[in-house]
Amino acid sequence: MSKDDDLLAVETLQRAYSDLRTAIARTIVGQREVVEELLIALFCQGHVILEGAPGLAKTLLVSTLAKCLDLTFGRIQFTPDLMPADVTGTEVLEEDRSSGTRRFRFLEGPIFANVVLADEINRAPPKTQAALLEAMQEKQVSIGRNRHALPSPFFVLATQNPIEQEGTYPLPEAQQDRFMFKIFVRYPTFTEEFEIAKRTTGEVSDAPSAVLTADRIAQLQRLTRRVPASDHTVKYTLALVRQTRVGEAGAPDWIERSLSWGAGPRAVQHLLLGAKARALLKGRVHVTCEDVAALAPAALRHRLVPNFTAEAEGLTADALIKRLIAETPTTEDELARDRRFAALLGA
Repeated sequence: MSKDDDLLAVETLQRAYSDLRTAIARTIVGQREVVEELLIALFCQGHVILEGAPGLAKTLLVSTLAKCLDLTFGRIQFTPDLMPADVTGTEVLEEDRSSGTRRFRFLEGPIFANVVLADEINRAPPKTQAALLEAMQEKQVSIGRNRHALPSPFFVLATQNPIEQEGTYPLPEAQQDRFMFKIFVRYPTFTEEFEIAKRTTGEVSDAPSAVLTADRIAQLQRLTRRVPASDHTVKYTLALVRQTRVGEAGAPDWIERSLSWGAGPRAVQHLLLGAKARALLKGRVHVTCEDVAALAPAALRHRLVPNFTAEAEGLTADALIKRLIAETPTTEDELARDRRFAALLGA
């Protein structure tokens, strides 16, 4: 990227980010970090899991985002009796009354939208959850021998309720890995809740207006990928992710004691892409280790599987990620001198 291109890239993405935040804030109070990570995933073509207690406006946030982006929106309420065809669509036999001929016609399911809300995704059985796998990875749906392309851009935003576990089906690790981020939606502060109470019990506010089109989003997504990442930043990302793998040379002993499974290469890809988008949002055209560390919890927490030892000690995935970040050197010299990291990075 030339210097002029650098400045244009920063200004373009920052302007789009500012416009989106302003539009979303007309409906959603607070949740600044959630909105930032959600928009980073958007600029990286990534899917997101939103996890939080009931009543925290997870569904409202997703629908508001779709309206602000001028994109089609589809909501799927996941329930134990939901079938894969209820998600993807199905073929029906039609008869032409004039000729008497019959033919199959595909009826599109709710997944054929730019923004798809998979509400309470863990309430549907694995067979139905798996209906999303091909769509999320390949941006298509296969019905019989036919493949049907999904609209572009395409995002799956899934919600989960962490409180009620009875009658739920946890997402398998292979499916969780398809999501770029897992974002925790937390309770609002007193000031935010005060504003929510006043705003939602008064006069009905105007609906959010669209600030970005599908073509503009595609342009911003291409722009994000053009941001350079130094070899050191890539190595730092690899160091973070590779330490989570049990049995990996150079992995710390406490990881061996605390995890059953770690993160794979897709975590590295998502972390670097997210760091590029975050760098642009912060006014830079290069990625730093700080960008990677800031997004590590969202990118890794759903990819780590703490074992019984960690659970008995009250250690969560976030606690393990925090320790990894604290113990991983951010300078190139420190990474090169440390024998453990040299083994981890194949040096």
